[in-house]
Amino acid sequence: MHRRMDYFGNEVTSFEVLEKHGDLEISAESLVSVAPPPLEPAPSVSWDDARRLIERQADAACIKASEFIYGSPYVPGDPQLNEYARPTFVPGRPLLEAVRDLTHRIHTDFKYRPQSTSIDVPLTDVLRNRRGVCQDFAHVMIGALRSQRLAARYVSGYVRPGPNVQGAQASHAWVSVFIPGSGPGSGPGSSWMSFDPTNDLIVSDSHVTLAWGRDYGDVTPVKGISLGGGGQSVKVEVYLKPVV
Repeated sequence: MHRRMDYFGNEVTSFEVLEKHGDLEISAESLVSVAPPPLEPAPSVSWDDARRLIERQADAACIKASEFIYGSPYVPGDPQLNEYARPTFVPGRPLLEAVRDLTHRIHTDFKYRPQSTSIDVPLTDVLRNRRGVCQDFAHVMIGALRSQRLAARYVSGYVRPGPNVQGAQASHAWVSVFIPGSGPGSGPGSSWMSFDPTNDLIVSDSHVTLAWGRDYGDVTPVKGISLGGGGQSVKVEVYLKPVV
């Protein structure tokens, strides 16, 4: 096996199986520590001020975040995303308030339907049909934010089961949004804050982050190349429990 860090700082493990085989089982067990997120950044930064700070690349944090304002393979720019985002992003609205509203709208407007889509379904189809799974909702939210030139990245991980929690029996996905600081130069108060549109909440210590990138394609939990004929299918099981 070979381990490396990818461009986004995620750990990647690679291996190859050269012998003929009919099944491949990958098991991973981890003990992780999670903590509640820090206090929310000051809500005084408006979303349009945040956009200006990012576009102006006001400091190192904004420069680094600016790569997440552009379209990506699974979240290409589309006028429909801007149209969907427009009611939320009225001039002068505080950034956190706007992002919370967008999170709630996606949760309300789209129906969670396991196996209703695949990763090959275009984002425009998800917007039209208003149903999907967590990766679809994350992509919609990222696309809406980027349509306003705000920095947003895709986060892959797991969520602890609980009442009315969707997506706990498989890998989960949510969105991380760059929040520029409101002080001079924006740097000291800048941070990334995560939101879960599938469950309509701010990400907390019930979420376990695995990796992040521009979209699903950057953080696919398992991917590879197989040689030979015949079909193939993937089955995933996730078991997450708290340890006291």
